[in-house]
Amino acid sequence: MEQKELWLASLITANPQEGYELAIKLSRMGVKSTQPDMEVLKRLRKDYANSANGLTAASHVIAVNFQTISAANNYWR
Repeated sequence: MEQKELWLASLITANPQEGYELAIKLSRMGVKSTQPDMEVLKRLRKDYANSANGLTAASHVIAVNFQTISAANNYWR
């Protein structure tokens, strides 16, 4: 069985900026896991990069991930 690289050690971040950057990384890794063929991924990118609906959907995924990270960090209180 293939051993995967550990890239997500924690959802805890020092501040909201780091949390947002982690939310983006989570979102990108989700896409990469869903479509592991890099050639297909690159070919499709131009389609959703020029689509208002695609960009809105991507922003929504980032927002949901940021909400999760914010909660894990007790909203940095």
